[in-house]
Amino acid sequence: MPPIISISSLTKSYASGFTALKGIDLDINRGEIFALLGPNGAGKTTLISIICGIANATSGKVVVDGHDNVGSFRAARQPIGLVPQELHTDAFETVWATVSFSRGLFGKPKNPAHIEKVLKDLSLWDKKDSKIVTLSGGMKRRVMIAKALSHEPQILFLDEPTAGVDVELRKGMWEVVRTLRAAGVTVILTTHYIEEAEEMADRIGVINKGEIILVEEKNALMQQLGKKRLKLHLQGKVTAIPASLSAYHLELAADGEQLIYTYDTKSERTGITSLLSDLREAGIRFFDLDTTQSSLEDIFVSLVKK
Repeated sequence: MPPIISISSLTKSYASGFTALKGIDLDINRGEIFALLGPNGAGKTTLISIICGIANATSGKVVVDGHDNVGSFRAARQPIGLVPQELHTDAFETVWATVSFSRGLFGKPKNPAHIEKVLKDLSLWDKKDSKIVTLSGGMKRRVMIAKALSHEPQILFLDEPTAGVDVELRKGMWEVVRTLRAAGVTVILTTHYIEEAEEMADRIGVINKGEIILVEEKNALMQQLGKKRLKLHLQGKVTAIPASLSAYHLELAADGEQLIYTYDTKSERTGITSLLSDLREAGIRFFDLDTTQSSLEDIFVSLVKK
């Protein structure tokens, strides 16, 4: 099955000489949740703006659902719903009116049943007659998602959708996103909450300084790049790591009561057996140990630093 979005050699430069995007090549599969991660200024919002036809590329090509987004702009824009990073709503309109109006902008006929379903799915039904100005920041964010879903898009861009949203509402939005994916909607998510990508994404792309530095299945990424940390809880306090253990690059916790050993899960030998033997030889005893897997956040920070 061809990708629903295909990006080839995409660049974006400004008159000042700054290049925001540098030869982006990226395919997004139909029906997946794709998380685009990157630090501030990496080019995430610029890339989304070009795909959605809000900004013009300097060079390159974007094809959306088989349509070139320059030569066939309307056809390429029709299947896209966009929830921008900034909140833009008609403050003195009601929730129902502003969501219904967004549907009309795409030339769709009135469909009260669909608007009702969207509002109920987003827990906005009891606010349908409330003016936007009276809503909390989290509810306004949900209204933005409702507006983006009003014309029944097949592709949904969520640019920092849970910024400023409390934990309970954030988890509620995760459920909405999963429901959309189950209905066949392709979701492209940018987020600063890395646990959000770890929780929901099928694939993850990392962008830094205008370049895509990695695109990988989330589970494969965690397996390939993840490391484990072995934490040893010591019987007595240690002030310094003995020189005989230097090969293990151990970390000593600030309280001197824990030693931490990081090892690669892909290696044929983890070194744990020899470490335990050498600890005994060095007279260091422990009463408990546990292991933790590197999180996506650890992997992301490592990639961006490189």
